[in-house]
Amino acid sequence: MSDFRSDTVTQPTAAMRQAMMDAPLGDDVFGDDPTVNRLQETAAAMLGFEAGLFAPSGTQTNLIALMTHCQRGDEAIVGQQWHTYRWEAGGMAVLGSVQPQPLEHQPDGTIALADIEAAIKPDDPHFARSRLVVVENTTGGKVLPMQYMHDVAALAKEKGLRAHIDGARLFNAAVALAEGSGAGDPAATARDLCAGFDSVSLCLSKGLGAPIGSLLLGSQEFIRQARRVRKMLGGGMRQSGLLAAAGLHALEHHVRRLREDHAHAALLAQGLADAAEGNDKLKGRTVLHPVQTNILFMDVDTSVADAYLAFLASQKIQVTSGIYKMKDGAMRRIRWVTHLDVGRGDVERAIEATRLF
Repeated sequence: MSDFRSDTVTQPTAAMRQAMMDAPLGDDVFGDDPTVNRLQETAAAMLGFEAGLFAPSGTQTNLIALMTHCQRGDEAIVGQQWHTYRWEAGGMAVLGSVQPQPLEHQPDGTIALADIEAAIKPDDPHFARSRLVVVENTTGGKVLPMQYMHDVAALAKEKGLRAHIDGARLFNAAVALAEGSGAGDPAATARDLCAGFDSVSLCLSKGLGAPIGSLLLGSQEFIRQARRVRKMLGGGMRQSGLLAAAGLHALEHHVRRLREDHAHAALLAQGLADAAEGNDKLKGRTVLHPVQTNILFMDVDTSVADAYLAFLASQKIQVTSGIYKMKDGAMRRIRWVTHLDVGRGDVERAIEATRLF
């Protein structure tokens, strides 16, 4: 089985499992689980924040951030396709009474600074109070540039707003930027990406390969308030050092190896393009989008997409897909995600299956 559905499907490595078994434990709700405390402190220091908070999921750490930064009737400026708006079941509105102000994306995944500035409401009783700007990096596998991140943080500060990063795959962005610039340390690049932001949510169970968990990082006071919100949302865990140990192992051993996932995604993109071009059923009916990190999107004409997906499934190749509307009709967009448990052999199998379809 070659599972390209998501980088959330990874299994803990043997070394990670051992770290989990060896972890000293306490009661994190009382604040005395030493492994959780070490994870929070390690991540905060790594990314340039004062403190951290461990929670079960990235959806929860994002919601905790939104509910800590904003009060009832406040507004968060977000992207139309970003996780905080589209993929979190409306949590900011339903549970936080926070109004989302979604904005359209540019082709590179950014939101135009002018659009962010224009969306900020005046101080008037008729409007929700603009309080927060949220960015997502990476977004759909695209890396938001370093200068753009700095510009968003500066704009938020200038306008008296707070700024939050949904950094579920922040280290994918950092590894890609570090490799492109020749910088040696992706952790330093990740820290630069966070400079000027008030908080960041970092997922441990995607590319980093932990089985569960995310971190929220910010100032000491912000995290003190966030801990109360986590309790309100049911996110307080007891002997959670067992899980935190996996996150620590991931931060210490799995950041630099993300470049392997990026290389596999690039190989997959080129191989699928070549295989589709040489296949009479697929030729002229597919579009392979540029790949920057570990996520590849492949658009397939609906006349052949179902048969192609069925053939992949018969070859024990798992992907996700959905209908994507375009100006000249609909296509089925297939998402391929490379990760810790996808090797070169899996990539070659997917390419060969596409050639044989």
